[in-house]
Amino acid sequence: MPFIASLMRRVYLSLSELAWSALFVILVIHLVASYLLFMLAGEGDLVGNPVDFLYYYMVTATTVGYGDLSPKSGLGRIIAVLFVLPGGIAIFTAVLGKLLTNIGTIWRNRMRGLGDYSERAGHIIVLGWQEGQTYQTLRLLHAERQANEPMSVLVAKDLPENPASNYADYIRTERLADADALVRAGVAQARAIIARGANDDETLAAVLIAEDHAPNAHIVAYFADDRTAQMVKQRRPRVEAVGSLAEELLSRSARDPGSSEIAARLLSAASTDTAFSLPVPPLQTPLLYGDVFLRLKRQHNVTLVGMLSQGMTDLNCQDETLMRGGETLYYISGMRLDPAAIAWARMGDVS
Repeated sequence: MPFIASLMRRVYLSLSELAWSALFVILVIHLVASYLLFMLAGEGDLVGNPVDFLYYYMVTATTVGYGDLSPKSGLGRIIAVLFVLPGGIAIFTAVLGKLLTNIGTIWRNRMRGLGDYSERAGHIIVLGWQEGQTYQTLRLLHAERQANEPMSVLVAKDLPENPASNYADYIRTERLADADALVRAGVAQARAIIARGANDDETLAAVLIAEDHAPNAHIVAYFADDRTAQMVKQRRPRVEAVGSLAEELLSRSARDPGSSEIAARLLSAASTDTAFSLPVPPLQTPLLYGDVFLRLKRQHNVTLVGMLSQGMTDLNCQDETLMRGGETLYYISGMRLDPAAIAWARMGDVS
């Protein structure tokens, strides 16, 4: 028995290193040889129907052993014991071991940032890693992720493993402005990109590469220097450049106590007074902003606070302002509205 166990281990180790094509060839050879041996042994019940033999072979190789099909002759049983059982079990074990090894390799590669998400669509890509800040960003994105929305993808430098595996997949790169890394992150079909490098130069370089490879994605970038943020806003209209609001919040809170709390609640996904956006589809009949304000308040209990139209944002729109479609509305609510649930054709009826 020790000899047989040692032999089986050697067979398993040899087979586990084979390529899938070689393993398939061995399987076919063993299957055909088993069929011919049973035919020579006169086991008509086993080889009379190829489907029955294949069923018997798989049941035997996987050690299930239902017993509904089995050799009847002494020679047939010897063939099963000495050839079919050892070979079939060894091949099945090798296939299973190789499959588990490949799955483990894929999982480890994903954790190490070597995965490929180029086919992913409708997700958010986060460029850059800052301990604490980026983790919080990924956590907030994950908290708002819809049931059918793919997981975000983090693209970062010099991280041995995914630092936020619960909230995002990971692509490892040597520099943020790396087109290949962005392609592996699925940049072509991403819905949005958030860029925050180690410094403004790195962020700007990442933004420029992202613009070239993400024709439809909304790009948001953080710049520590407000002058850089303003420059990007002027020269790159597709990019939403964000600077630090600390100074504004400090001065505003000094004159209007509680302003910082208002800003925090409007930006927090955990708040019941969060600010959201709502795209307006093409309208057959223009609508008045005031009518839309009342309709949304009555039907959905949300409060409009402003509108983006033709590149200009107005947070104190007049009731008479016309909406023709293509605008973006900003509103305060405890949850995000489903655009499909908005009856735009009846928005003008506020009676």
